[in-house]
Amino acid sequence: MTTTDQLASLQTSGSREVQFREAVNECLRQEMERDDSVIIMGEEIAGGAGREDQGVEDAWGGPFRTTVGLIQQFGKDRVLDTPLSEAAFIGAAIGASSTGLRAVAELMFVDFIGVCMDQLVNNAAKMRYMFGGQVKVPFTMMTRIGAGFGAAAQHSESYYSIFSHFPGLKGVVPSDAYTAKGLLTACIRDDDPVVFFEHKGLYGMSGPVPEEPYVLPLGKARTVREGTDITLVGISKMTWVCTAAAEELAKEGISAEVIDLLSVSPIDYDHINQSVQKTHRLLVVDEDTPICSMASEICSRVAEEVFDYLDAPPSRVTAPHTPVPYSRAMENEYMPNEPRVIATVKKLLNR
Repeated sequence: MTTTDQLASLQTSGSREVQFREAVNECLRQEMERDDSVIIMGEEIAGGAGREDQGVEDAWGGPFRTTVGLIQQFGKDRVLDTPLSEAAFIGAAIGASSTGLRAVAELMFVDFIGVCMDQLVNNAAKMRYMFGGQVKVPFTMMTRIGAGFGAAAQHSESYYSIFSHFPGLKGVVPSDAYTAKGLLTACIRDDDPVVFFEHKGLYGMSGPVPEEPYVLPLGKARTVREGTDITLVGISKMTWVCTAAAEELAKEGISAEVIDLLSVSPIDYDHINQSVQKTHRLLVVDEDTPICSMASEICSRVAEEVFDYLDAPPSRVTAPHTPVPYSRAMENEYMPNEPRVIATVKKLLNR
């Protein structure tokens, strides 16, 4: 059974429909119940429970409701509202993870990464290497990506490509509630640092999710739609932009295969290459900016490894090389969308 078949089999075993944010919350609760060494910390994750004038029973569970109810169940020693200092609490979580705990730290938006980059790059990513494998760093950083909410440039970026550049860090990009729970479970149980990227535009998406805990393998992509004419690679929410485009293209007789990347470090090049060997064309749809992007890296690797199978240049649809605009009209044009994907596919097929 292939990895894609295994994922499909496990997904169909769930009869419940839950939202993406509920799947994240359920995973955190189940992992904290399973393992007393799992703790979580971040800004407002308990919803003000650290304030003297607000008791635990009144805690509202964070700005995106992914940690709701955890402070009431596990208490302040395992669910820690932190000061507004990303460098401090990310560093504390990495230190805790290197000394016996499994710390989950929530960086509210990936745009804030500059404040704590040194902790991630020079500590989390390197400690296991520098100590010859004697130290494990089972650290998970949850953070949010994605435009489309009028949140302006400092709260809307998709910087996952930055993290894939650094050896020692893993990174996953779930695309629905099912992959969110399975990948976050894998992140927390992994003995290396992993960054879990949650797209804000997926929080309300519902889908079948098994109630019992389950693990999806890190570093594995999946095929969500079979096709023969072109391979579309989507990342996080862009997977569903690809799927919508593929449905429209099918009406014109164009068969597009859609791959859900799921992991930005490591990248499942074998899965992508096998698809391109069948379809002979590649288009990567990436919400991040184009220079040094995941789209650029994947196109480059495919050109190097399966060049002889290509009938057209590996191509990409990305955001422009600008910060995310605040204007909603401009923001809607900024993000990759279905018409841009369809137009690029037709160009590659000379339609």
